[in-house]
Amino acid sequence: MPRLALLSVSNKSGLIELARSLVEEFGFDIISSGGTAQSLKEAGLPVTKVSDYTGSPEILGGRVKTLHPRIHGGILARRDEPQDLADLEAQQIRPIDLVVVNLYPFKQTIVKPNVSFAEAIEQIDIGGPAMIRAAAKNHAHVTILCSPNQYDGYLKELRETNGEVSSAFRQAAALQAFQHTGGYDRAIAAYLEKQESGVRKQESGETLPETYELTGQQVQALRYGENPHQPAAWYQTGTSATGWTAATQLQGKELSYNNLVDLEGARQIIAEFADPQSDPVAAIVKHTNPCGAALGQTLAEAYQKAFDADSTSAFGGIVALNRPIDADTATAMTQTFLECVVAPGCEPEAEAILSAKKNLRVLVLPDLSSGPKETVKAIAGGFLAQTADDLSVNPNQWNIVTEKQPIDAQLEELLFAWKLCKHVKSNAIVVTRDRATIGVGAGQMNRVGSVKIALEQAGDKAQGAVLASDGFFPFDDSVRTAAAAGIGAIVQPGGSLRDQDSINAANELGLVMILTGVRHFLH
Repeated sequence: MPRLALLSVSNKSGLIELARSLVEEFGFDIISSGGTAQSLKEAGLPVTKVSDYTGSPEILGGRVKTLHPRIHGGILARRDEPQDLADLEAQQIRPIDLVVVNLYPFKQTIVKPNVSFAEAIEQIDIGGPAMIRAAAKNHAHVTILCSPNQYDGYLKELRETNGEVSSAFRQAAALQAFQHTGGYDRAIAAYLEKQESGVRKQESGETLPETYELTGQQVQALRYGENPHQPAAWYQTGTSATGWTAATQLQGKELSYNNLVDLEGARQIIAEFADPQSDPVAAIVKHTNPCGAALGQTLAEAYQKAFDADSTSAFGGIVALNRPIDADTATAMTQTFLECVVAPGCEPEAEAILSAKKNLRVLVLPDLSSGPKETVKAIAGGFLAQTADDLSVNPNQWNIVTEKQPIDAQLEELLFAWKLCKHVKSNAIVVTRDRATIGVGAGQMNRVGSVKIALEQAGDKAQGAVLASDGFFPFDDSVRTAAAAGIGAIVQPGGSLRDQDSINAANELGLVMILTGVRHFLH
């Protein structure tokens, strides 16, 4: 008796070619359901509808088609188990050797604009996962194909092994099948969790789910991770290209693990200035910290100010811009060695100028503002998850705690410094002047050390500048150090038991001090 294949797919890529080879080369009989059967029939291929095979019509508008003993018995029967074979014979069930099933497009449906909850729910497949799991469980005897990219490999197996399929291939296909259904279920759970999140709150905001699942599809294998001895890969979450998978690389070498980490750090800074009303802003990042960031009247001016903030560290840096790259900015960027540049666009003249630096990676990412909703860090035995630190800055909620009040220009400068300080590794200190960084103290074990590094870098430019700190000052020593260097205003979260000591020092020394009530530690 000919072998039997069950084909029931939502994604019909490669379907006709596969079915034709099964029938004409290897003599398979085919049973199929719904639109798949119709497609095969229209292609002139012999096919038996599932409803004709089972003797049970499709019901509930197609919700029930394949949930039948003649289907699942044929898939699950063990060919080396006499009782299973006796049951098949008694029920007149044919064993099914090949199951080709992929699922309703749930992930593709929920990313569509304005999709309703009812529409999403209707795309939850029931029979498909049941058949996939049954075939994968019985992979000792059945092959399961759940993706068109497996079709050629399966046919190659048949051609090279005289119509047989190796156990290694079946087992690998079973693994992919369970990964496929697992990802499908996770997507459904994540969607339902999102729908429910509006009614589950804590005082601090939305809760995270009790079960947090992280899955992704590999975009590409990377040469290595942070160091050459560490294997690494880049994964995409979701089915549509978003974030860095939506970027277009115009030129340059393949992106590395460290490139992508630094690019994300640069994107997060630029996201603070993604408002179309914002002036041009440039950020230069090294090891995820901004070594220079600045606002300018033109993009070229913003870049030059950011570069001049720390030209030594800018060498080999990552540049992010909040405006499309123009010719003047491109010319300026070709004057030094840079690893990557990302912007929401690139003018043709600028692209031609940058092409002179063939190894420079130039990326266009139209949406630089959208980032992950949570951040995840692995620890031994598990991982930690938290909502992203994307709280909007509201200066109207700031508390001016000193006798001296800031002028408007100082408030604007303090806001600029505060936005940047959020993206510097803790303990973080940022000193700015004329809307450009002039000193950055990052990642020190104590805040005093970060203050000294930032002020030393700023030098004489600290006269009249402002200072931002991501955490409070537990003592007044840093305030006094800042005042001695010429700092005119300080913004910090407050919250120390000794806040008043710092406030008193600021009053004594004639500084402006603002408490934001929000800290931005970045470990």
